[in-house]
Order: sequence, then structure tokens, then C-alpha cells
Amino acid sequence: MKIAVISLGCAKNLVDTENLLGILRESGQEFTSSWKDADACIINTCGFITSAKEEALDTIEEVLAHKGGKLNRVIVMGCLAKRYKPDLEAAFPDVDRVISIDEYGHLGQILSETLGVRIANDYGKAPRVLAGKPWMAYVRIADGCNNRCSYCAIPTIRGRFISRPQEDIVREVRDLAAAGVKEINLIAQDSSMYGFDFDGHLHLSELLKKLDAVDGVRWIRVLYLYPDEIPDDLIDTINSSSHILPYFDIPVQHGGDRMLKAMHRRGSRALIEERCRAIRSRVPNAVLRTTLIAGFPGETEEDHQENLSLVRAVHFDHLGAFTYSKEEGTPAFDMDDNVPEEVKEQRKAEIMKLQESIAAEDRKKMIGTTAEVLLESKHPLGNMYIGRSAFYAPDGVDGCVYVKCTGQHSPGDMVSVKITKTAKQDLIGEEIDNAVE
Repeated sequence: MKIAVISLGCAKNLVDTENLLGILRESGQEFTSSWKDADACIINTCGFITSAKEEALDTIEEVLAHKGGKLNRVIVMGCLAKRYKPDLEAAFPDVDRVISIDEYGHLGQILSETLGVRIANDYGKAPRVLAGKPWMAYVRIADGCNNRCSYCAIPTIRGRFISRPQEDIVREVRDLAAAGVKEINLIAQDSSMYGFDFDGHLHLSELLKKLDAVDGVRWIRVLYLYPDEIPDDLIDTINSSSHILPYFDIPVQHGGDRMLKAMHRRGSRALIEERCRAIRSRVPNAVLRTTLIAGFPGETEEDHQENLSLVRAVHFDHLGAFTYSKEEGTPAFDMDDNVPEEVKEQRKAEIMKLQESIAAEDRKKMIGTTAEVLLESKHPLGNMYIGRSAFYAPDGVDGCVYVKCTGQHSPGDMVSVKITKTAKQDLIGEEIDNAVE
């Protein structure tokens, strides 16, 4: 059977898609990138915020509009399916099966029954099929979340926090490295909490030391760390490692204590600043990334100014701002969403304008430095390539490095680059002779 898989949403959802592709491959099924050319289409949805839900619903409607000819099976799975399964079944009777996340343990059996072909029932055990760039992979170290932030539906969708065994993670990273993957990005809803469910202690530092010893991996990056779960020993482990990048992704969500309390975030403004100072003092080349929410219920202009003052105080290398999105099933859903949308957008714009001016000045300090750059595509003009240094994560948010190369390269090659210019959040440089193998 020829099967198309559409993956929507975040990197965690992409990992689920790649596990799905793994069991389809193990079962001898054929993949196609075009659902219009497929016998069946499986849509892995995101249901985190309003825009993601709208994208998922639009995709389902578009695919169903072509059902009935060659395309005769449509399946919906993922976060939206977990969150709104009865509603989806009622709204889209032509969908052959809606599969909730908590059914993944029987995914092979469900797909076999729905598609009419045998699908292996070993989801998460069959080797993943990387759906993105072959030199980079996301590795999930845990699933679920215990934090219960008042704006977030993830605990309802994904359940309680459960860490993967260390040996499983190490084995997967070894397999990916053997397959040619150079960059590993560790992900979870709360990566800094890794291992706490084992024995009440944090084990991320221990895991990183084991992964740092895996042959073949060039870069290992950790995404999503909570500020109150970044002990000094974790900072020192990252600083002393060979392959763990000094990249600290710390979504703090707000710069004011009153809003942090309303959001049910642990810690305080003072803790955020103290941990950022500790990171920079212990890791001279540290990269700090964060996210902020604009317009949370009850946010005043004074609260907004706290957000801006945090940006000025910390000088984050990368920052994303989002307007508050009201979500069913969260404590904040019943709060009075009293900040007008235009005010939310204005505050978000002010945060990003400030961040862009700070980042532009900070980027200039990188002129004249050298960096290892992972090339990912060739620019259509001249012998220019587009890639990323350790400074940039692979999710398309941070930016990139434009490189003028002295020779021909292939995507996935790593080269040494001297930074010569900046362009807003991007860097521009030239390849230098001490090539990276």
C-alpha cells in the first residue's frame, strides 16, 4: 500500500511521525510525499494552541476533499486526536479512524484493522525513519509534563512526566550516529527534569556525560530547560564536555513575579537572572534562548515593562515572543482574558523590537571570530551556502549563517568559517582553510 504521512506541529510530534514511518517501513509499506498519489493518508496533528488546531482542521478538510478515488483511507492521530477525539469523529465522519496518543501502544493493530494490511505492532521499537535532514535528528528523552503551568494544555494531552531509560537513549543516539547523523537535539516538555521520576533526583547531567562519549556525534544540544532545574553541576557538565553544545534553551515566559505566579511558574525573576548570570560566568561562550508571553490575563502595562526590563537585563541571544492563547482545559481558561488582542500584539511587537536591537548589537561582537558551521543548503547566488553554527538551533527560529565557500560542498558538510558581517539575526562569513572533517 502507498501511504502518505503528514506531520504537523513541533519536534516532539515529528519524533512520533518518524516512529510511525519506522513501523510502516518494517511492514513493507511504500511511502509517498504526495497524499494525492497515495492509497491512504495519515495526518499527525498538533493541538497545542489555536493556530495549530486551525492548521490541523484545515489539513483534514483538504485531504478529505480528495478522498474517494485512489485515496480511500484517511487516518488522524496526534495531539488534536487526543484532545478532541469525540469532536473530530463527529465533525469528520469520513475519517476512517481517529487515534489518540494513549492508543499508540496498539498502533500497529489499529492501523492493520483500518488499512487492511499488516502493520507491525512495535511502535517506538522499530528503527525510526528520519523525515527531515539526514545529518540532524531529534531524540526525545521524556514525555509528558508535571508542571501544570496555568496556560498550558500539554499535561492534559501528553499526561504525566515519564523519562526514558538512559540505556534506550544512549542506544538510539549510537544508532543515529552510525547512520551518519552529526547533530542530536534532545527534547522533552521539560528536559531539565529528566530522571526525576526514577528516584526523586535530576539525572540530566549524568545522561549528558554518557551521550558525550558516543562516537560519531559532533553536536548534542539540549532544548527546554526550566530555570529552577539548572544546577551548577549541569552547567559544569556542559562546559567541560566535548560534544554537548553550550546552548541553554530556557523558556522563562515572563519577567515579572506577579505574572509568573499567575502562570503557575516555579521560581522568580531574581532566580531567572541569577541562573543566567551563573551560566555566563561558568560558560564563557554560552548561548541563551528564551520565550516570553505577552498579554496573559491580568497583565498590566507595569507587568509588560517587567518583560522588557528582563530582556534588557539578560541580553538573551535568541528570544521569541507569543501572544497569550486561551486554551480549553487549562486553569487560565476561566480567567478574565482582559487584555485586548491589539494590546497583546503591540506588547509582543515591543518585546521583539527591543530584542532585535539588542541582538543586532551583540551579533557585531562576533565579527572576526571563527565558528564550525554545518552546511544545509546552497544559496542560489554564487558559491554561497546556508548553514548553522552551534549558535543556532535547527528549528528555524534563531537564524542562520551565510558562508562564502572556497570549494564545492554537500549538505551536511561541516566547515570552519570566519565571521565577517552580520545581517539582523544572521551571520555572514567565509570558509577558512582548517576544514572540519
